[in-house]
Amino acid sequence: MRVSAVALLVYACACGTALAQSYASRPLRLIVPFPAGGSTDLIGRALARKLGEGLGQQVIVENRAGAGGTIGVGALAKSPADGYTLGLGTVSTLGMAPVVRANPPYDSLAAFAPVSLVASAPFIVVVNASVPARSLGELIDLARARPGTLNFGSIGDGTLQHFAGESFKSLARVEIVHVPYKGVAPALIDLLAGQVQIGFDILASFQLQNVQSGKLRALAVLGPTRVALLPSVPTAAEAGLAGLDVNAWFGLIAPKGTPAEIVARLNAEVRKAVVSAELREAIATQGLEPAADSPQEFAEVIGTEMARWAQVVKTSGFKAE
Repeated sequence: MRVSAVALLVYACACGTALAQSYASRPLRLIVPFPAGGSTDLIGRALARKLGEGLGQQVIVENRAGAGGTIGVGALAKSPADGYTLGLGTVSTLGMAPVVRANPPYDSLAAFAPVSLVASAPFIVVVNASVPARSLGELIDLARARPGTLNFGSIGDGTLQHFAGESFKSLARVEIVHVPYKGVAPALIDLLAGQVQIGFDILASFQLQNVQSGKLRALAVLGPTRVALLPSVPTAAEAGLAGLDVNAWFGLIAPKGTPAEIVARLNAEVRKAVVSAELREAIATQGLEPAADSPQEFAEVIGTEMARWAQVVKTSGFKAE
Protein backbone atom coordinates (compact mmCIF):
# COMPACT_ATOMS: atom_id res chain seq x y z
CA MET A 1 0.00 0.00 0.00
CA ARG A 2 1.39 3.36 -1.03
CA VAL A 3 1.39 6.12 1.60
CA SER A 4 0.81 9.58 0.18
CA ALA A 5 3.24 12.43 0.76
CA VAL A 6 0.46 14.39 2.45
CA ALA A 7 -0.16 11.54 4.88
CA LEU A 8 3.54 11.33 5.70
CA LEU A 9 3.64 15.08 6.32
CA VAL A 10 0.62 14.92 8.61
CA TYR A 11 2.20 12.02 10.50
CA ALA A 12 5.51 13.86 10.88
CA CYS A 13 3.78 16.99 12.16
CA ALA A 14 1.75 14.96 14.64
CA CYS A 15 4.90 13.25 15.94
CA GLY A 16 6.69 16.57 16.25
CA THR A 17 3.80 18.09 18.15
CA ALA A 18 3.64 15.11 20.50
CA LEU A 19 7.40 15.30 21.10
CA ALA A 20 7.25 19.00 21.94
CA GLN A 21 4.31 18.46 24.29
CA SER A 22 5.98 15.58 26.16
CA TYR A 23 9.28 17.45 26.63
CA ALA A 24 10.61 17.69 29.30
CA SER A 25 9.82 14.59 31.35
CA ARG A 26 12.94 14.46 33.55
CA PRO A 27 15.65 16.82 34.88
CA LEU A 28 18.04 18.45 32.44
CA ARG A 29 21.77 19.10 32.64
CA LEU A 30 23.36 22.42 31.64
CA ILE A 31 27.11 22.22 31.08
CA VAL A 32 28.89 25.46 31.98
CA PRO A 33 32.45 25.13 30.62
CA PHE A 34 34.06 27.46 33.15
CA PRO A 35 34.56 27.43 36.95
CA ALA A 36 31.87 28.41 39.43
CA GLY A 37 31.67 32.09 40.32
CA GLY A 38 32.64 33.62 36.98
CA SER A 39 30.45 35.50 34.52
CA THR A 40 29.59 32.41 32.48
CA ASP A 41 28.64 30.48 35.61
CA LEU A 42 26.44 33.26 37.02
CA ILE A 43 24.60 33.61 33.73
CA GLY A 44 24.27 29.84 33.38
CA ARG A 45 22.76 29.42 36.84
CA ALA A 46 20.26 32.21 36.33
CA LEU A 47 19.31 30.76 32.94
CA ALA A 48 19.01 27.26 34.42
CA ARG A 49 16.52 28.48 37.02
CA LYS A 50 14.33 30.20 34.42
CA LEU A 51 14.48 27.26 31.99
CA GLY A 52 13.54 24.94 34.85
CA GLU A 53 10.50 27.05 35.65
CA GLY A 54 9.40 27.10 32.02
CA LEU A 55 9.98 23.40 31.38
CA GLY A 56 8.65 22.20 34.72
CA GLN A 57 11.85 20.28 35.45
CA GLN A 58 15.03 20.97 37.38
CA VAL A 59 17.97 22.12 35.23
CA ILE A 60 21.18 21.05 36.97
CA VAL A 61 24.30 23.12 36.29
CA GLU A 62 27.47 21.11 35.77
CA ASN A 63 30.74 23.05 35.74
CA ARG A 64 33.17 21.30 33.36
CA ALA A 65 36.11 23.72 33.27
CA GLY A 66 39.48 23.40 31.56
CA ALA A 67 41.35 24.11 28.33
CA GLY A 68 39.71 27.48 27.82
CA GLY A 69 36.22 26.02 28.04
CA THR A 70 36.74 23.41 25.34
CA ILE A 71 36.59 20.44 27.73
CA GLY A 72 33.02 21.20 28.74
CA VAL A 73 31.87 22.14 25.25
CA GLY A 74 33.61 19.06 23.86
CA ALA A 75 31.72 16.90 26.37
CA LEU A 76 28.44 18.43 25.16
CA ALA A 77 29.30 17.51 21.56
CA LYS A 78 29.48 13.84 22.61
CA SER A 79 26.25 13.91 24.65
CA PRO A 80 22.95 12.36 23.53
CA ALA A 81 20.96 14.64 21.22
CA ASP A 82 17.73 14.27 23.19
CA GLY A 83 17.35 17.76 24.64
CA TYR A 84 18.30 16.74 28.17
CA THR A 85 21.95 17.85 27.99
CA LEU A 86 22.56 21.47 27.04
CA GLY A 87 25.51 23.81 27.19
CA LEU A 88 26.32 27.48 27.56
CA GLY A 89 28.69 28.41 24.76
CA THR A 90 30.68 31.62 24.36
CA VAL A 91 32.39 33.45 21.55
CA SER A 92 35.67 31.99 22.83
CA THR A 93 34.52 28.36 22.87
CA LEU A 94 32.41 28.46 19.70
CA GLY A 95 33.85 31.25 17.56
CA MET A 96 37.55 31.10 18.38
CA ALA A 97 38.64 27.71 19.73
CA PRO A 98 37.94 25.79 16.50
CA VAL A 99 40.11 28.18 14.47
CA VAL A 100 42.85 28.84 17.04
CA ARG A 101 43.65 25.35 18.31
CA ALA A 102 45.89 23.07 16.27
CA ASN A 103 43.64 20.07 16.96
CA PRO A 104 40.23 21.46 17.93
CA PRO A 105 38.04 18.97 19.82
CA TYR A 106 34.96 19.94 17.80
CA ASP A 107 33.64 21.90 14.83
CA SER A 108 31.16 24.45 16.16
CA LEU A 109 28.99 24.39 13.05
CA ALA A 110 28.98 20.59 12.70
CA ALA A 111 28.78 19.50 16.34
CA PHE A 112 25.99 21.63 17.79
CA ALA A 113 22.40 22.74 17.37
CA PRO A 114 22.38 26.46 18.26
CA VAL A 115 19.35 27.45 20.35
CA SER A 116 19.68 31.17 21.09
CA LEU A 117 21.95 33.92 22.26
CA VAL A 118 21.40 34.82 25.91
CA ALA A 119 23.65 37.82 26.65
CA SER A 120 26.34 39.96 25.07
CA ALA A 121 28.68 42.83 25.87
CA PRO A 122 31.36 44.76 23.97
CA PHE A 123 34.96 44.75 25.10
CA ILE A 124 36.50 47.93 26.45
CA VAL A 125 40.11 49.14 26.35
CA VAL A 126 41.54 50.20 29.70
CA VAL A 127 44.96 51.36 30.85
CA ASN A 128 46.63 51.52 34.23
CA ALA A 129 46.29 54.95 35.86
CA SER A 130 50.05 55.54 35.46
CA VAL A 131 49.81 55.49 31.65
CA PRO A 132 49.90 59.09 30.33
CA ALA A 133 47.09 58.54 27.83
CA ARG A 134 43.59 59.86 28.39
CA SER A 135 42.11 58.88 25.06
CA LEU A 136 42.48 56.09 22.55
CA GLY A 137 44.23 58.46 20.18
CA GLU A 138 46.76 59.36 22.86
CA LEU A 139 47.38 55.68 23.59
CA ILE A 140 48.08 55.05 19.91
CA ASP A 141 50.46 58.01 19.76
CA LEU A 142 52.24 56.76 22.89
CA ALA A 143 52.57 53.24 21.52
CA ARG A 144 53.97 54.53 18.24
CA ALA A 145 56.47 56.72 20.07
CA ARG A 146 57.58 53.83 22.31
CA PRO A 147 57.27 50.65 20.18
CA GLY A 148 57.55 47.40 22.08
CA THR A 149 57.55 49.01 25.54
CA LEU A 150 53.84 48.81 26.40
CA ASN A 151 52.33 45.46 27.43
CA PHE A 152 48.79 44.13 27.32
CA GLY A 153 47.57 41.22 29.41
CA SER A 154 45.15 38.46 28.48
CA ILE A 155 43.72 35.35 30.10
CA GLY A 156 45.91 33.17 27.88
CA ASP A 157 47.30 32.57 24.41
CA GLY A 158 44.65 32.20 21.75
CA THR A 159 41.87 33.79 23.80
CA LEU A 160 39.46 36.53 22.78
CA GLN A 161 41.37 38.99 24.98
CA HIS A 162 44.62 38.05 23.22
CA PHE A 163 43.21 38.58 19.74
CA ALA A 164 41.37 41.76 20.71
CA GLY A 165 44.84 43.11 21.43
CA GLU A 166 46.17 41.72 18.16
CA SER A 167 43.32 43.40 16.30
CA PHE A 168 44.18 46.69 17.99
CA LYS A 169 47.84 46.29 17.02
CA SER A 170 46.92 45.66 13.39
CA LEU A 171 44.34 48.43 13.01
CA ALA A 172 46.29 51.06 14.95
CA ARG A 173 49.64 50.01 13.42
CA VAL A 174 51.39 49.83 16.78
CA GLU A 175 53.73 47.37 18.46
CA ILE A 176 52.63 46.33 21.95
CA VAL A 177 53.67 43.14 23.74
CA HIS A 178 51.26 40.36 24.69
CA VAL A 179 51.54 38.92 28.22
CA PRO A 180 49.35 35.81 28.77
CA TYR A 181 48.01 34.87 32.21
CA LYS A 182 46.15 31.85 33.53
CA GLY A 183 42.83 33.53 34.13
CA VAL A 184 41.12 36.85 34.77
CA ALA A 185 42.26 37.33 38.39
CA PRO A 186 46.07 37.26 37.87
CA ALA A 187 45.76 39.40 34.74
CA LEU A 188 43.76 42.00 36.65
CA ILE A 189 46.18 41.98 39.60
CA ASP A 190 49.13 42.81 37.36
CA LEU A 191 47.14 45.40 35.41
CA LEU A 192 46.23 47.19 38.65
CA ALA A 193 49.88 46.96 39.78
CA GLY A 194 51.13 48.39 36.48
CA GLN A 195 53.09 45.26 35.53
CA VAL A 196 51.07 45.39 32.31
CA GLN A 197 49.70 48.69 31.10
CA ILE A 198 46.76 47.82 28.81
CA GLY A 199 43.78 45.47 29.01
CA PHE A 200 41.07 44.33 26.59
CA ASP A 201 38.00 42.65 28.10
CA ILE A 202 34.39 43.17 29.17
CA LEU A 203 33.77 45.65 31.98
CA ALA A 204 32.92 42.91 34.50
CA SER A 205 36.44 41.49 34.24
CA PHE A 206 38.02 44.84 35.15
CA GLN A 207 35.39 45.50 37.87
CA LEU A 208 33.48 48.75 37.66
CA GLN A 209 34.83 50.08 40.96
CA ASN A 210 38.37 50.00 39.59
CA VAL A 211 37.33 52.27 36.73
CA GLN A 212 35.20 54.53 38.91
CA SER A 213 38.02 54.95 41.46
CA GLY A 214 40.54 55.85 38.75
CA LYS A 215 42.78 52.82 39.28
CA LEU A 216 42.02 51.92 35.67
CA ARG A 217 41.14 54.38 32.90
CA ALA A 218 38.61 53.28 30.27
CA LEU A 219 39.53 54.72 26.88
CA ALA A 220 37.09 53.18 24.40
CA VAL A 221 34.27 50.70 23.90
CA LEU A 222 34.93 48.11 21.20
CA GLY A 223 31.37 48.02 19.91
CA PRO A 224 28.87 50.07 17.92
CA THR A 225 27.35 51.82 20.96
CA ARG A 226 28.52 53.11 24.31
CA VAL A 227 28.14 51.11 27.53
CA ALA A 228 25.35 52.28 29.84
CA LEU A 229 27.59 52.03 32.92
CA LEU A 230 30.27 54.17 31.21
CA PRO A 231 28.28 56.77 29.27
CA SER A 232 31.21 59.17 28.84
CA VAL A 233 33.52 56.58 27.27
CA PRO A 234 33.39 56.77 23.46
CA THR A 235 33.33 53.87 21.06
CA ALA A 236 36.54 53.09 19.20
CA ALA A 237 34.96 54.44 16.02
CA GLU A 238 34.04 57.68 17.77
CA ALA A 239 37.64 57.84 19.01
CA GLY A 240 38.94 57.57 15.44
CA LEU A 241 39.68 53.85 15.11
CA ALA A 242 36.97 52.25 12.98
CA GLY A 243 36.72 48.48 12.68
CA LEU A 244 37.82 47.58 16.20
CA ASP A 245 34.66 45.71 17.23
CA VAL A 246 35.01 42.88 19.74
CA ASN A 247 31.89 41.48 21.33
CA ALA A 248 31.63 38.83 24.04
CA TRP A 249 28.49 36.72 23.91
CA PHE A 250 26.94 33.73 25.64
CA GLY A 251 24.42 31.38 24.07
CA LEU A 252 22.52 28.15 24.66
CA ILE A 253 23.51 25.17 22.52
CA ALA A 254 22.54 21.51 22.25
CA PRO A 255 24.22 18.53 20.58
CA LYS A 256 23.79 18.27 16.81
CA GLY A 257 20.76 16.19 15.96
CA THR A 258 18.58 17.45 18.78
CA PRO A 259 15.02 17.39 17.38
CA ALA A 260 13.92 20.68 15.85
CA GLU A 261 10.77 20.69 17.97
CA ILE A 262 12.84 20.58 21.16
CA VAL A 263 15.19 23.30 19.89
CA ALA A 264 12.16 25.47 19.12
CA ARG A 265 10.73 24.87 22.62
CA LEU A 266 14.05 25.76 24.24
CA ASN A 267 14.32 28.88 22.08
CA ALA A 268 10.89 29.99 23.25
CA GLU A 269 11.90 29.45 26.88
CA VAL A 270 15.11 31.47 26.42
CA ARG A 271 13.10 34.32 24.93
CA LYS A 272 10.88 34.34 28.00
CA ALA A 273 13.87 34.05 30.33
CA VAL A 274 15.80 37.04 28.95
CA VAL A 275 12.92 39.41 29.66
CA SER A 276 12.52 38.18 33.25
CA ALA A 277 13.70 40.43 36.05
CA GLU A 278 15.86 37.69 37.59
CA LEU A 279 17.91 36.95 34.48
CA ARG A 280 18.16 40.59 33.44
CA GLU A 281 19.51 41.46 36.90
CA ALA A 282 22.07 38.64 36.79
CA ILE A 283 23.20 39.77 33.35
CA ALA A 284 23.32 43.45 34.32
CA THR A 285 25.63 42.75 37.28
CA GLN A 286 28.16 41.48 34.75
CA GLY A 287 27.86 44.57 32.55
CA LEU A 288 26.02 42.55 29.90
CA GLU A 289 22.88 43.08 27.85
CA PRO A 290 20.21 40.40 27.37
CA ALA A 291 20.03 38.99 23.86
CA ALA A 292 17.85 36.41 22.15
CA ASP A 293 17.59 35.35 18.53
CA SER A 294 16.46 32.41 16.41
CA PRO A 295 18.48 29.19 16.07
CA GLN A 296 19.26 30.14 12.48
CA GLU A 297 20.44 33.62 13.45
CA PHE A 298 22.60 32.21 16.24
CA ALA A 299 24.16 29.76 13.78
CA GLU A 300 25.02 32.70 11.52
CA VAL A 301 26.65 34.53 14.45
CA ILE A 302 28.84 31.51 15.18
CA GLY A 303 29.85 31.11 11.53
CA THR A 304 30.63 34.81 11.16
CA GLU A 305 32.79 34.81 14.29
CA MET A 306 34.72 31.72 13.16
CA ALA A 307 35.50 33.31 9.79
CA ARG A 308 36.45 36.63 11.34
CA TRP A 309 38.81 35.25 13.97
CA ALA A 310 40.38 32.82 11.53
CA GLN A 311 41.49 35.85 9.51
CA VAL A 312 42.79 37.66 12.62
CA VAL A 313 44.75 34.56 13.66
CA LYS A 314 46.26 34.34 10.18
CA THR A 315 47.21 38.01 10.14
CA SER A 316 48.80 37.83 13.60
CA GLY A 317 51.00 34.89 12.67
CA PHE A 318 49.89 33.01 15.78
CA LYS A 319 50.90 29.35 15.84
CA ALA A 320 48.81 27.01 17.99
CA GLU A 321 50.61 24.39 20.03
